[in-house]
Amino acid sequence: MNNNSAFKILKENLWWNNPVFIQVLGICSALAVTNNMTNTLTMGLGVTFVTGFSSFTISLIKNMIPRKVRMIIQTLIIAFYVIIVDIILKAYLPDISKALGPYVGLIITNCIIMGRAEAFAQANKPFISLWDGLSSGAGYLSVLLSIAFIRELLGFGTLFGYRIMPQGFMTWTIMIMAPSAFFVLAVFIWIGKTLQMKTGDRK
Repeated sequence: MNNNSAFKILKENLWWNNPVFIQVLGICSALAVTNNMTNTLTMGLGVTFVTGFSSFTISLIKNMIPRKVRMIIQTLIIAFYVIIVDIILKAYLPDISKALGPYVGLIITNCIIMGRAEAFAQANKPFISLWDGLSSGAGYLSVLLSIAFIRELLGFGTLFGYRIMPQGFMTWTIMIMAPSAFFVLAVFIWIGKTLQMKTGDRK
């Protein structure tokens, strides 16, 4: 993996082909956890870990996987890493694990992970696949944290649980409800698409 290809993949996954505001994948998390930055960061790091290492593992053994059972094997590999994340959270961050509830297990169904496995890991070498998975997860995490920043700040007046807004600030109840995630995500998609159109060609 050379620096040029690594930077190109990073740029694609963070901006030009961002999994959330361009591909519109994994948006269930935008509804579920983005009213709290701590939960959002934890979920995002979990997805990043699973995406990176499942892509690495799939790329490593892709030639040994029969084509007819490829999707099943990929799902099992993804589930293995999700279980690791779930065990770590329960052992070291029980409060966050409880707050996230079933959403940690639902990382298995995140379209981003299977998408990178099919679109990239199946056709590339292990370490570049690992980088692709990690950078895709970073793209996912960056958007979710941005959404959570707005929702928690306006909905609770805090960031990572610490009060930021002055006493007397009237919190926006709508911001801690699921519909606000759709609204904020839609604004992000609009801004992202507009900026991409203005900047023009990827070169």
